[in-house]
Amino acid sequence: MSTKRYQKALLGIVAGAMALATVQVEAQTLDQNFDGKDHYRFVIVPKAVAPWFDSVNAGAEQAARMIEAQSGAEVEIVYSAPQESQVAIQNQILEQAIATRPDGIAVDPLDANANRAILQEALDQGIKVVIFDSPAPEGLEVSSVGNDFCEQAQIASQRLVELLGEEGQVAIMMGTPTAPNHAIRVRCHQAVFSEYPDIEVVATGINNDSIVQAQNQAATIMQAHPDLDGWVVSEASGPIGIGQALKEGGKVGEVQLVGLERLPEMLQLVDEGVADSTVANRPEAQGYWTVQALWQQVLDVAAPDYMDTGVDLITRDNLGDFQ
Repeated sequence: MSTKRYQKALLGIVAGAMALATVQVEAQTLDQNFDGKDHYRFVIVPKAVAPWFDSVNAGAEQAARMIEAQSGAEVEIVYSAPQESQVAIQNQILEQAIATRPDGIAVDPLDANANRAILQEALDQGIKVVIFDSPAPEGLEVSSVGNDFCEQAQIASQRLVELLGEEGQVAIMMGTPTAPNHAIRVRCHQAVFSEYPDIEVVATGINNDSIVQAQNQAATIMQAHPDLDGWVVSEASGPIGIGQALKEGGKVGEVQLVGLERLPEMLQLVDEGVADSTVANRPEAQGYWTVQALWQQVLDVAAPDYMDTGVDLITRDNLGDFQ
């Protein structure tokens, strides 16, 4: 996609997010004469190196350019992704970020409990914090940007149930189980399946945001459960790995896959018929509104407590709208 077409598409996503965003914020009287700065530096810390987070970063950069155009200030986005989906590595990156005294830090927590103390440390030092792609850790007074993770999972698992005619063996790829959004999706998948007596969850895999681990886990599970009928997942890398395992194992058309998110590889799987569909949130919008919320907080402007950027069900019928 050309740069101009990408920017146009991104602006369209952001405009849609503006229309769909759910804002929950207490009314506050604002000082109309607040002063801005000449330079802002915001650090973005995702769960791991993964293509989905690259899209979040693209949205963050778009917000930075908007702020520069509006305010004349320079906005620096520092994207610091853990090489592995490990809480210790993520916390180390957060510690290093705090030491540089940025204006704000945005983080997608790997473990709400394990990340809470260091995020509180940032707040105590006057650094603004926004959570993205996850609910805010309990007891931490920060804004969060994301989507209804349970709704997203319910749409996917209900789609799989319908594809299977309400009976069959299914498996769930769990992502990183300690990650709040992944855990929510897994619980909501299980809740949907429990409503159907002839649907049996026979296996769960853990891929830790890794396509390679998802492929290996899926291959192992399908070998152990040759009658498996379908898959759902809890994050963006899982369905890509499962799709590769389906192709290598000759299971395309035999085992149904309903994925998550709209990475190019995921859309290709839908286009090829390897996956039936995918339920996608809007990572560019999450990155955009995360940086917006950080900037507002630096200006002492009330930021939303929570922003829901919405989800889309993508099938072969509407695939062209997302490519």
